[in-house]
Amino acid sequence: MKNTLFLLSFFLFWTACQNKSAGVQEIRGAGPNSELVRNPASMNMPTDTNDLARITYDEATFDFGTVNEGDVVEHTFFFTNSGKIPLTILNCRSSCGCTVPEWPEEPIPPGGRGVIKAKFNTEGKGREQNKAITVSANTYPNETKVMLVGIVKPVKGFREPEKSEH
Repeated sequence: MKNTLFLLSFFLFWTACQNKSAGVQEIRGAGPNSELVRNPASMNMPTDTNDLARITYDEATFDFGTVNEGDVVEHTFFFTNSGKIPLTILNCRSSCGCTVPEWPEEPIPPGGRGVIKAKFNTEGKGREQNKAITVSANTYPNETKVMLVGIVKPVKGFREPEKSEH
């Protein structure tokens, strides 16, 4: 009986190891660059990052200074496609619902220029603000960010931040 249990345990262990190895082979068989394909727009594009689109911003951060709560801050981020293929923006998403981005739907040719417009509604926001807009595109890297930063003066109880003298 002990021999039968030993053989059965050994067989189950050996079978489990064989199945685990097969699973690893299937994952590895996906190709040497499979982990590079994370962006649907660049899935059929070259894997050499030098041959992809690139987004270069004139300014990636806009400091809007100090505004009153309730104001709407608007800014246009200008960019250039500094890559070798047309640049397509798939999505722009903000860090919160108070910031709304707009982006071009048409591809931007190599060397071409485009804009991302951002509107930040300061209603209910107070103090220092850092609002990020994440841009997903067929670029390398496939996600970049632009930022709106500044101070929102609340309707009541605002005190200017102290400036250090260094």
